[in-house]
Amino acid sequence: MTEQPAPLPLTGVTVVSVEQAVAAPFATRQLADLGARIIKVERPGEGDFARRYDTTVDGESSYFVWLNRSKESLTLDLKSAQGREILEQLLGGADVFVQNLAPGAAARLGLSATDLAARHPSLIPCSISGYGSSGPWANRKAYDLLVQCQTGLVSLTGNEHGAARAGVSVADIAAGMYAYSGILTALYTRATTGVARAVEVSLFEALAEWMSQPAYYTRHSGTQPPRIGTQHATIAPYGAFTATDGKDVLFSIQNEREWVALCERFLERPELIEDPRFATGSDRVAHRDELNAIVAERFSRSGSREVEKLLDEAGIANAGVNDVEEFLAHPVLSARERWQDVRLPGGGAVPALLPPVDLAGTTARMDPVPAVGEHTEGILAELGHSAEAIDGLRAAKVV
Repeated sequence: MTEQPAPLPLTGVTVVSVEQAVAAPFATRQLADLGARIIKVERPGEGDFARRYDTTVDGESSYFVWLNRSKESLTLDLKSAQGREILEQLLGGADVFVQNLAPGAAARLGLSATDLAARHPSLIPCSISGYGSSGPWANRKAYDLLVQCQTGLVSLTGNEHGAARAGVSVADIAAGMYAYSGILTALYTRATTGVARAVEVSLFEALAEWMSQPAYYTRHSGTQPPRIGTQHATIAPYGAFTATDGKDVLFSIQNEREWVALCERFLERPELIEDPRFATGSDRVAHRDELNAIVAERFSRSGSREVEKLLDEAGIANAGVNDVEEFLAHPVLSARERWQDVRLPGGGAVPALLPPVDLAGTTARMDPVPAVGEHTEGILAELGHSAEAIDGLRAAKVV
């Protein structure tokens, strides 16, 4: 007899989210992955503006498809009294409320953590903002790249020719991850103490945490790590080099044992082990250009496959520098069956990656991406609204 998978851990938890763009949807999608019911509140007609970032996934936005599977979409005009009344009904039966509205908007709608605690004491409110709910920048708008700039990340990314943004929405992702873990912590706290704690995360402070190592380095050395492309700012040799077939291979030396193996088995120059220019990790960083020239010359005599084979045999970590097409075809993802189809609003399906955390005995939730307002009628009926009343709400453009 086949053993049935256990219920997902957040089955029975209801999350209402007035969300848009990336940070809040990323947090709630991960809650959905764990079985939570996510009611996504969108603007009537247009919905979350991330739906229109691009149209590359069978007419849908790549951002929206990534962030919004397994959710229910309810359209609601929160500027109307009827819309706010419906939201209030939803919050009365919810466990968590998430919002990443523009600065000040939640308070104007009566949705601040303080307001919600008075009306719904068991509700866990989660606010995601740009720079926090207090302080001199509380009312300032923030988007991912702006926060990358403000935290100094852009000044570290790129090469000697110029700075560059990180290739993914790293500030949004950081904030979404902290909101997700904060909500899980608040749910646990409520379950063990009976107290619902509010959660607040800002993009700026989330990415500031991720900037801690270069911040320590800069504060205590007097200079920030240099911008050097695929090289590592404080370890050498650690970076990408080009093999004879044009493919870049990146490798890393983390300790003296690996340095000895590199010299003896890959560079075939054991005399470098005792060379005073390269005697310690700090020496190798100080003489990076000379060392890189030696490594580059060795790479110029082998193809990438041979380079990877020799580095593997020497016990040195390495990886080909893939483009996105190569990542999509990665053998680890296919061998571990990490791709699973997710249905789109138009009826088609696209491969999506399973959540990266596997929970023994459970099957990951990979439900469809919703169309704008797809679940509006069902949710309103669940709240006790008649078909006639729903038609009236539609006519008034409340939903």
